[in-house]
Amino acid sequence: MNSLNFKQMELSHKRIYFVYFPALDLATAFPQATPASIFPPSVSDYYQLDDLLSPEDVALRKCVRDVMETHIAPVMAKYWEKAEFPFEVVPKLASLMVAGGTIKGYGCPGLSVLGSALTMSEVARVDASCSTFLLVHSSLCMATIAMLGSEEQKQKYLPGLAHLDTVGCWALTEPAYGSDASSLNTTAVKVEGGWKLNGQKRWIGNSTFADVSIIFARNTSTNQINGFIVKKGSPGYKATKIENKIGLRMVQNGDILMKDVFIPDEDRLPGINSFRDTNKVLAVSRIMVAWQPIGISMGVYDVCHRYLQERKQFGAPLAALQISQEKLVRMLANIQAMSLLGWRLCKLYEVGKMTPGQASLCKAWNTLRARETVALGRELLGGNGILSDFLVAKAFCDLEPIYTYEGTYEVNVLVTGREITGIASIKPATAGKAKGLLISQEQGAKLHSAL
Repeated sequence: MNSLNFKQMELSHKRIYFVYFPALDLATAFPQATPASIFPPSVSDYYQLDDLLSPEDVALRKCVRDVMETHIAPVMAKYWEKAEFPFEVVPKLASLMVAGGTIKGYGCPGLSVLGSALTMSEVARVDASCSTFLLVHSSLCMATIAMLGSEEQKQKYLPGLAHLDTVGCWALTEPAYGSDASSLNTTAVKVEGGWKLNGQKRWIGNSTFADVSIIFARNTSTNQINGFIVKKGSPGYKATKIENKIGLRMVQNGDILMKDVFIPDEDRLPGINSFRDTNKVLAVSRIMVAWQPIGISMGVYDVCHRYLQERKQFGAPLAALQISQEKLVRMLANIQAMSLLGWRLCKLYEVGKMTPGQASLCKAWNTLRARETVALGRELLGGNGILSDFLVAKAFCDLEPIYTYEGTYEVNVLVTGREITGIASIKPATAGKAKGLLISQEQGAKLHSAL
């Protein structure tokens, strides 16, 4: 009896005792399936898309895959359940030397845009939260400093961020403004020697522990959006974790409150003088986001492929059932199409031909197809499809915020729709204006700030 866990509850004058028995080890409870801590091999490259990659990109993908399968897969479900960030794996992520992506110099890897995208997908294949951590840190925070910062700012901040000695976050979204991000309420007031920031940000990944935060605020003198580097511990700056998320639970999204936060002139980003400048960063990061659902879908397919051959019912493996094969093939087809679309988007960017509509279409369509893919995977695992231990339920939940962030599916579709028709329909019609009027290129660029 000493080994049992007793809990006591007093009700009126009666005492009720509850006996809690610990759950069985998963290998004992379900011996037919290989534990998810042993991540399955990658079997989703049915059309041999690796042939489209350079030897350097193939080697990079293998390196990232090995580290993720060996060091991240065994611990991620534990941290996901607790909604805690796995700081213990940061040194392993740092050893990949991929933070900074396409940035050249300052200790950054200078990868091709395709190489950086492949990295994002391989991390997401094993864990979407880790890929989002890197996306925010690398493709948003570091990219902003590299593209829109001064030479002094690059030299000061990028080397530490590249080695993950310091961690960054990127704060654009506010409680009142998500898709309509250009209508920010956070203000920046010029004072002697610098600026004072006041306002609130929401859904900011990495914010609870970031050493460096990129904050976007409205300059009260010009009414334009400016960018600022805010260091951890700045007086008046507070970040609080958002609780009770059902997806990307390891990512520490936070609410940021700022009250008279002083930022010295040297930490204002000189390249951000309007929201249009911010879109330069979003154009690149949206490529990386479009590759996250590819990786998530690959991981779910790999898990299901192994599971269906190990799990037996009615005297045969589930893989022998026609309906199982149909769902598995549909998942595989989605992955091939998503990968080809993502590959082509990278190639268009590399030659300077990518448009905002093309980036938005890839992000919207890939997340939509990935949603279908992970749902099919959840069905294929039956009851085990709702357990995070088998990873598919975890991926099912993790995809939902990715479907929404960096522009919802609907807003991204309307960006592409505007580009192919010349008609803006993102903003509702206002009083005295007809809905859906043809717009000029200048107006279209302004409306693009809705992302």
